[in-house]
Amino acid sequence: NGIRCLAKYAYEHGICRRETLRVETGCGVLSLKLRVQGDEVLDVRVDMGIPRLQPNEIPTTLAGEQIVLQPFLIGDHSLAVTCVSMGNPHAVIFVEDASDELVLGVGPLIETDPRFPQRINVEFVEVISATEVRQRTWERGSGETWACGTGASAVCVAGVLTGKTQRQIKVHLIGGDLDLCWDESSNHVFMTGAATEVFSGDWTI
Repeated sequence: NGIRCLAKYAYEHGICRRETLRVETGCGVLSLKLRVQGDEVLDVRVDMGIPRLQPNEIPTTLAGEQIVLQPFLIGDHSLAVTCVSMGNPHAVIFVEDASDELVLGVGPLIETDPRFPQRINVEFVEVISATEVRQRTWERGSGETWACGTGASAVCVAGVLTGKTQRQIKVHLIGGDLDLCWDESSNHVFMTGAATEVFSGDWTI
C-alpha cells in the first residue's frame, strides 16, 4: 500500500513523471504501472512478484511440501492454515466470521507461535464468492492494520491453492478495496489499488 502512495506522490509532485516505475523495497524490486488522468494518478498496478510456498521460504517448521489448509491448533482454536511468502511471511486462515475474538485474540498468538521462527503476519479471510473476499490482518509487530498489500497478495494465492477462489479477486479491507490477480502464465501476483492524499504538512528537521 505504501508503494502506491509513493508512486502517486512522486508523479503528482513532479519528482518522477513516468507512468512505469521500478522501486527497490525490503521485499525486492517491484515494478509499477500508473493509470493517470491529466495530472492525477487514479490507481497503481504493482507486480508483487512470485509467491514462495515451501516451508523453508516462509519460514515455518510446519511439515509438508506446501502448507495448504494444514490443521493448526492454538489455544482452544482448531484452525486450518495456508502459508505464503510474498517477501514477508503470511499465514492465511479462511473463516466464516473474521471476528475481533480471532483477529485481536488469536492473531497475536499465531504471530508469535514458535512454529514461525521469524514471527508471521496473519490474515483472517471471509469468502464472499469465488471472486470476492473480506480480509482482516494481524501484522507482526504492528497489530491489526487497516490494509496489507502483501497480505492481500498472499490471500489471492491461498484462495487458488485451496480452491476457494479464482485467480482474479477483489479483496475488501478496512481501509479500502484491492484488485488481485495471480497470473498463471508468469506466476506473478499483481495488485491494483487507488492512493488518496489525505493531508499535507511541514516537518521541521
